[in-house]
Amino acid sequence: MVCINMTEVKSIEQEFFDFIKEASFPCVGAKSALAQRAIKTLEMSEFSDTSEDLALYLALINFGESLDLDSPIIQSFAAIFSETNTGDEVEFEKMLWARLRALHRIDTFMGVEWSEDAEPDPHSPKFSMSIGKTSFFIIGLHPNASRPARRFKYPTFIFNSTAQFEKLRQDGRFAKMQEIIRIRDKALAGDLNPMLNDFGEKSEARQYSGRKVPENWEAPFKPKEPVNVPLPYKT
Repeated sequence: MVCINMTEVKSIEQEFFDFIKEASFPCVGAKSALAQRAIKTLEMSEFSDTSEDLALYLALINFGESLDLDSPIIQSFAAIFSETNTGDEVEFEKMLWARLRALHRIDTFMGVEWSEDAEPDPHSPKFSMSIGKTSFFIIGLHPNASRPARRFKYPTFIFNSTAQFEKLRQDGRFAKMQEIIRIRDKALAGDLNPMLNDFGEKSEARQYSGRKVPENWEAPFKPKEPVNVPLPYKT
């Protein structure tokens, strides 16, 4: 008979939080957000299962409406998928963009316009993904990522507010945080992440999956116009 100590069985959310708490994890913004309990999570099932897209969409709507842009604390939302079989980096990238296209289709069906904080053209240096009229910078994590900082047991999408980053950039905190993250990431991986570019130089879409993409890479995404009457959203 095998006895299992249930206190040792961690939830997927706790595993994610422990991943961020690791001393070598480079993102000090995420560490600060976790310490301030400013990371919201949603556990989902299979990475390729589209039946939960609406649940993810609604959770992101609620997160966007709850953002406090005057707060000095980074606020993040993480969608964590319990399935760990994601394939290689190319396959993960395909699935990430498939889910983003699905979320965008809900936006267009609901008549939601693109966020005013970003441009919808994925080739533009000012592009950010818009969901529910909130623009997001997205960080993909998965078990087969080449960069250690992106290598988490479960495939995960982390959504950070573009407007929040812009506010941090304006008061000088973003540049300081970015410099610390890059130093720590180099210490962890042995070299600087070649995909890290400042906002305004190249499209941030190139960074979402974490894969080193070639110069001629194009995001598999085409924004569509809303097809319904826009719904009222909080500002």
